[in-house]
Amino acid sequence: MKESDPPVLILAPAGRDAAVATQILTEAGLRSRTCATLQDLVAGLDAASCAVVTEEALRDAARHGLAAWVAGQGPWSDFPFILLTLRGAPPDPRLLDVLGSVSLLERPFHPATLVTAVRFAVRARRRQREALAYLEERQQTAERQGLLIRELHHRVKNTLATVQALLGASSRSATSVEGFYQSFSARVISLAKTHNLLTEDYWQMASLQEMLENELGPYNDPGGQRIALDGPAVDLTADLAVPTGMAIHELTTNAAKHGALSVPEGRIAVSWDVRRHESSRRLTLDWTESGGPPASEPTRKGFGSTLLQRVLTMQCGADIHFDFAPAGLHFRMEAPLVEHRTVPHY
Repeated sequence: MKESDPPVLILAPAGRDAAVATQILTEAGLRSRTCATLQDLVAGLDAASCAVVTEEALRDAARHGLAAWVAGQGPWSDFPFILLTLRGAPPDPRLLDVLGSVSLLERPFHPATLVTAVRFAVRARRRQREALAYLEERQQTAERQGLLIRELHHRVKNTLATVQALLGASSRSATSVEGFYQSFSARVISLAKTHNLLTEDYWQMASLQEMLENELGPYNDPGGQRIALDGPAVDLTADLAVPTGMAIHELTTNAAKHGALSVPEGRIAVSWDVRRHESSRRLTLDWTESGGPPASEPTRKGFGSTLLQRVLTMQCGADIHFDFAPAGLHFRMEAPLVEHRTVPHY
């Protein structure tokens, strides 16, 4: 008997059968527990390996509770009973019908006979529990796969809508075929980087730190002083990660063309934090440029501002603010964070 196996229940209220059976099983290294009544036995069946029961203990008691428990077992369960009968007397067929999976053992019995019967019953019950664990694991796997498939359908739909928006916006703002190709390719590459982070975690979460490093890393100096990133570890769900990743790309592109990254002495500092707001958490992100040309509000809305103002606010429920200061652009975003993953950890 393994240490993890539940105990063997013994119901033998009359005579010395309970004491003898307990002593035999203990000497054989089998854990057991004596039950005073049939009700006590029924109450312990869920956490038992098998049950050793005398015929008279069942015949003289109300068996409705026992019959209900046996009938209510799950499809994986066939609880083993060992019925102690009197030699020469046929067992009561009504008891056999109630117990279902039952082995008969005539008294008086040899100790080895009882030990063998109990060990066989314990092993059978162990196999049943292993089958249950396997079935539960298969069920959990099927549920995870179903969630992943539904999540994939949702993500593909959103990604295609994002690509369509990228295509339309890039074509409207481009002045040449080459310009269209460059801007559209850069935006698709940025989208792909965020998707790579998501697919590494079953399309669930992407690290905000890694998203920023992917976009801003190429612009940092050897000493790492030009780009400053400061904030706690934060993982964004796909619905927030994709538009946030695109927003970071647009801010970086704008800084490289017109802002702090367009001159060697320019600097960018990005800080973020997660704060509790009533019953939810909110991400606060600040993008601050310095050392570059003075920031000025654009005369027309390009794709970047459209993305930041429409997608982040409408799709993510974010609050955003631009400050076109002489010292450099300051962008601030506050967005709600999803508390739970769609698909559990593997």
